[in-house]
Amino acid sequence: MRLRSLGLALFLTTASPVVLPGSAPVAVAQQKQNISLEDIWQKGTFSARSVPGFNWMKDGRFYSSLSKGDLVQNDVTTGQPVQTLVAGQDLKLPGQTQPLQVDGYSFNADESSILFSTDTEPIYRRSSKSYFFVYDRASKKLTPLSAGGKQLYATFSPDGKRVAFVRDNNLYVTDLATMRETAVTTDGVLNKIINGGTDWVYEEEFSFAQGFQWSPDSRYVAYYTFDESQVPEYNMQEWGELYPKDYRYKYPKAGEKNSIVSISAYDVAAGKSAKMDVGTETDQYIPRILWTQTADLLSIQRLNRLQNKLEILHANAKTGQSSVVLTDTDKAYVDITDDVRYLAGGKEFLFTSEKDGYRHLYLYDMKGKPVRQITKGSWEITEINGFDEKKSLVYFTSTEGSPLQRHLYRIDLKGKGKTRLSEAGRGTDMVNLSPDTRYYLNYHSEAAVPAVVSLRSGQDGKLVKVLEDNAKLREKLGQYNLATPEFFTFKTSEGVELNGQMLKPTNFDATKKYPVLMHVYGGPGSQTNADSWGGTNYLWHQMLTENGYIVVIVDGRGTGARGAAFKKVTYANLGKLETIDQGEGAKYLGTLPYVDKSRIGIWGWSFGGYMTTLALTKNADLFKMGIAVAPVTNWRYYDTVYTERFLKTPQENPQGYDDNSPVQHADKLKGKLLLVHGTGDDNVHFQNSVSFVDAMVKNNKDFQTLYYPNRNHGIYGGNTRLHLYRQMTDFVLKNL
Repeated sequence: MRLRSLGLALFLTTASPVVLPGSAPVAVAQQKQNISLEDIWQKGTFSARSVPGFNWMKDGRFYSSLSKGDLVQNDVTTGQPVQTLVAGQDLKLPGQTQPLQVDGYSFNADESSILFSTDTEPIYRRSSKSYFFVYDRASKKLTPLSAGGKQLYATFSPDGKRVAFVRDNNLYVTDLATMRETAVTTDGVLNKIINGGTDWVYEEEFSFAQGFQWSPDSRYVAYYTFDESQVPEYNMQEWGELYPKDYRYKYPKAGEKNSIVSISAYDVAAGKSAKMDVGTETDQYIPRILWTQTADLLSIQRLNRLQNKLEILHANAKTGQSSVVLTDTDKAYVDITDDVRYLAGGKEFLFTSEKDGYRHLYLYDMKGKPVRQITKGSWEITEINGFDEKKSLVYFTSTEGSPLQRHLYRIDLKGKGKTRLSEAGRGTDMVNLSPDTRYYLNYHSEAAVPAVVSLRSGQDGKLVKVLEDNAKLREKLGQYNLATPEFFTFKTSEGVELNGQMLKPTNFDATKKYPVLMHVYGGPGSQTNADSWGGTNYLWHQMLTENGYIVVIVDGRGTGARGAAFKKVTYANLGKLETIDQGEGAKYLGTLPYVDKSRIGIWGWSFGGYMTTLALTKNADLFKMGIAVAPVTNWRYYDTVYTERFLKTPQENPQGYDDNSPVQHADKLKGKLLLVHGTGDDNVHFQNSVSFVDAMVKNNKDFQTLYYPNRNHGIYGGNTRLHLYRQMTDFVLKNL
């Protein structure tokens, strides 16, 4: 779930707030401006700048970007243009007076040809379709990729001679020398068979939409086929016309049938496909495929439906024969990552696992025999950023400094020479490493400080150049009446230490009593309380402090960055411990002399909306009000992959679904509730809010609802966010 989760005793310990260093001193309140909703959602007053359109080129000294219609090459060390790769005026089709309006582009391996996309239509979170054009830099010739309609996922072969793409659920390959288009598959049918792409639940929960990959030698295209004919359809109405339109798509709710997934390899020269052997079980997942460094050898990840057993298979692309080389199991579930890396020479591969209690890096030979554990410690690897083949160095981001932070490290394959490349200090580093590891872009932010984008050496992390310091935004923020974030920890009545963050009004008076609004997400592996720039929600929370509220975030059990045990303790009882911990947070806050414990509220979006509805029902005496945006209210309504990963199936674990469904606890509601949902939410269906409303009506409970026609899970577009946050602000002011 990417949403873009009855305390009985009082706390026995107190927390020690820590004021974050490096924040600007607070001036007299009268000298500062107050934040408005228009500043956040309409005027762009606090928009952070980044380094737009940055795409590494094969020589790590350069990157490409679009500038005023031209595609230009830039020097990474100066950020200045070196040459124009493609002039915008050269992107005119015969008979046209205006060049293409380019949405995106990609190079072939030697950067002699470019695929440009235009007129792009988004589909779901990661999918879109466009018109693609092939541009030859030498001849300056621009050629439509296909005349058969918009295409998806157009991708050059490694040798640059062909392009594969998907249209109307079928996979195609175009020979660029002749522009001859070959249909690899012909059986694709809407809502039945998908070739070369993924179904809705794979795109949402396994985080990819392109379902094909070229082999390194360009001989094969490995591709997915989804038979979703038995997957139940979900129907949404699209409002606006005299008669609303039906929008139907395949959505497997928990316990229902999934797509049957197969993997094939298409031999381009022979013009035929071979199906890979992924076993006789069809009720399973294939969350990843990856070509190895060995010709004709495809790596396939196979995951059982309960998602507690992950196997890596090696399959012969010509014959389809496969064998299991590695198995990773867990009593709860195994998370899917993109951390598998096959090393040059075809003898070893890297893999991350939580088998020692934290996600760490392991080296295996090609038969799956362990060579060594490369990283160890009571901290997590959160991302593998790159690999230096020549020096056998792995670059990774981890929580070694603090669960609240992220920093870049490097280590060799023997587990020696681990080096922190991030500068000493706090904050969060997001890294974009060049393919040759010579340089990396570092996006460094802190809880009260927007990102500084810098170019740094991949060898020692030293600063080469600051590319964007957001100085104007920092100056602008200094003109406003902003509170300083404080991190704190406390122990619950069960002895569990939890991390929190607090914003107090700048004119805070410890002798007064303040209302508190808690913000929660809480889903498995998530993290809301972090030492990083908080964006728009952070600014809205700042606006609330100007109105006399304290805003608090508590990450309870089930959240990430603190090891597998802390994260997976909520398994099979999603919502139970998480709700207890938010209640314990409210109880702790109620012990503070400056908190009015009768005026504590809570709000959240998606899983956070689910947590809000549970808090207002199962912890009804602790919370005066809540705002639940796009909440899950019954996990039976949510998709198979996400829900069953944490709850098993409804057939196997009915109590896990029902005991912590807000629908089952609607009779306990006491506080004021604002329930918000978009009617076009393809992710967390509007059905969730309808069901909860029905339960509250049956129990004669008062509440307020706010629905947004045709808006999806993000509830945005035009004035939508401004309108939404105005309603939310008014609800807080009137009810807390």
